[in-house]
Amino acid sequence: MKSDTHPDYHFIKVVMTDGTEYVTRSTYGKEGDVLNLDIDPRTHPAWTGGSQQLLDRGGRVSRFNNRFAGLSFGKK
Repeated sequence: MKSDTHPDYHFIKVVMTDGTEYVTRSTYGKEGDVLNLDIDPRTHPAWTGGSQQLLDRGGRVSRFNNRFAGLSFGKK
C-alpha cells in the first residue's frame, strides 16, 4: 500500500447547538480542533418535525390529491 494516500484520522471535539460536547475521530482539521455545529439533529426541522410547506409548481400536488382522494385501503 502506498504511504501518504490516506488522510490524517485524529480526535476532535464536536460542540452541539445546545452546548453538549463529545469527542470523536475525524479527518476535519487537526488533532484537538473543535467543530462547532450551527445545525444538528436536535434543532434541524428534518428531525424535529418543524413546519414544512409543499410547493405546488404546475399543479402537481393538487392533481395528485385529486386523483387519489377517494383511494382507500380498507380502513375506515
